[in-house]
Amino acid sequence: MKSKVIVSTQINGEAIEFLCEPRQSLLEVLRDVLGMTGAKEGCNNGNCGACNVLMDSVLVNSCLVLGVEAEGHAIDTVEGLAVGGKLHPLQQKFLEHAALQCGICTPGFLLSAKALLDHNPDPSEAEVRYWLAGNLCRCTGYDKIVRAVLDAADSV
Repeated sequence: MKSKVIVSTQINGEAIEFLCEPRQSLLEVLRDVLGMTGAKEGCNNGNCGACNVLMDSVLVNSCLVLGVEAEGHAIDTVEGLAVGGKLHPLQQKFLEHAALQCGICTPGFLLSAKALLDHNPDPSEAEVRYWLAGNLCRCTGYDKIVRAVLDAADSV
């Protein structure tokens, strides 16, 4: 039997403890242990951005972070964007601009965009494209996503 480790962390502002194997990725812990299925497994090697989360307000690929590394850190996931049933401005603008299709990449794009707007609430189009460069979408192209983020910048 593999030994498990107790991890104490904060996810979307809530103190949480979970058990995980030392080799489990944060993505696996979020999805399989905690039932938080917003972050998606796309490539499982850090190239697609579908699993992006914020760790202490820094954008990370949760497939490349071990669950045990969450110890003592604050994790923000796509599940924490909407508050009290009210969509985050980024989520609302993604809907208004039809900036999503199949949805696999959407959580990662939303967290990348949030990281950008937290860092710079008035980005240029070039800055938006730069911050979103680590996210791959095979359905929408990127123009609607960029427009949604620029529009959300006015609302955040």
